[in-house]
Amino acid sequence: MIHRRQFIERAAKAAFGLSILPQSARAYNLESTKGMAGFGSAKRIIFINVKGGMSHIDTFDPKQGKAKGPAKAIKTSADFQVTEYLPETAKVADRISLIRTMTAKIGVHGPAQYFMRTAFAERNTIKHPNLGAWAQHHLGASHDTLPSSACINEPPRYGNGFFAPTFSPIPILEPSAGLANIKVDGGMSRLKSKLELANTLSERFTAKYKDSNVGAYRDFYDETLRLLRSEDLKAFDLAQEDKATRELYGDSKFGQGCLLAKRLVKAGVRFVEVTSDGWDMHQDIKGDMDDIAPSFDQGYAALIRDLEGSGMLDSTLVVLATEFGRKPDYSGAGRGHYPLCFTVGLAGAGVKRGFVLGESDDRGATPDVPRTVGDFHATIAHAAGIPRDKPFVTATGRPFFVGGTKAKPILEMFS
Repeated sequence: MIHRRQFIERAAKAAFGLSILPQSARAYNLESTKGMAGFGSAKRIIFINVKGGMSHIDTFDPKQGKAKGPAKAIKTSADFQVTEYLPETAKVADRISLIRTMTAKIGVHGPAQYFMRTAFAERNTIKHPNLGAWAQHHLGASHDTLPSSACINEPPRYGNGFFAPTFSPIPILEPSAGLANIKVDGGMSRLKSKLELANTLSERFTAKYKDSNVGAYRDFYDETLRLLRSEDLKAFDLAQEDKATRELYGDSKFGQGCLLAKRLVKAGVRFVEVTSDGWDMHQDIKGDMDDIAPSFDQGYAALIRDLEGSGMLDSTLVVLATEFGRKPDYSGAGRGHYPLCFTVGLAGAGVKRGFVLGESDDRGATPDVPRTVGDFHATIAHAAGIPRDKPFVTATGRPFFVGGTKAKPILEMFS
């Protein structure tokens, strides 16, 4: 008799050249963090992806002197400052924590985005999973009908990686439209007939070529069909929210995306990524920040307030991430890419409140104690209860750990 885990191991190996093999993590100095502060406190994760490279100096790490941008620093409800571009975030600062000492080596958007979303450098020979896929692998599916992960305002470029297609996030490109293509031409009976025909053809193909990728994709379609038939589809419909709640988040794509993310995690989706685009500010920091900061500030602060007001913040980890910062040099125009020092944030799920880990120098150029993207991912994994000491191993014997083999969770972030 083949147990479920054995079946998954064999299917993964056949389909993707991978296997899940018992292997000690001691060779990589990786130890279990189970039982330590914050472990497993995040039952759900909202990952806010600030795309383009948020200027840390003009947002969460304000400076004086030559590095200072067009905005002044303002006090917050915590013992740290932000710039005046973030007045609403300043009011909820006592519920968030910052890491001002992030560092990386990649300063090109595409590869840097891949790195921040997966903690691995992009390669032509392999695709790496995001945190949602890692969580589904280690913890199982988060719901019977809803997907375990979703991405809002961005196509699912960084999703299942080397895991099966069923680990892919469901994409929602327009929050107000929800699942825009959910209506089925000809009704469910016609869709069922089409899927039955597809299953018949795939069974013949699989019998002839022994390709388990077909079975994996068939499972993906089966899950989609179950979702189509489910009452849980209402979670994707922002029209279910009252006018006051929608106005709290603002009418921007990002703000409504944050509201949809809250609805999805409340319904049972474990990992939801929301993208705020437009942060690549080379020419005009002031003009660009005037345009984009208000909607970001409103949406992000509303999400923190709403989660706390609904009693969900203590079990929901809100991640604020960007692929890199921007150069300290400022002459009244824009700023270039700067991966050597930038800021990320965490809120909820056992994370300390109103806390800042580390400091950059007076220019925002150098971190005092550098923290890597791998460390950041390991920290999120720790909060989610993902075991860091259990690798996913390739058929050639190469192990993959969440965040990489050198990453260490930043336990100082947890109370």
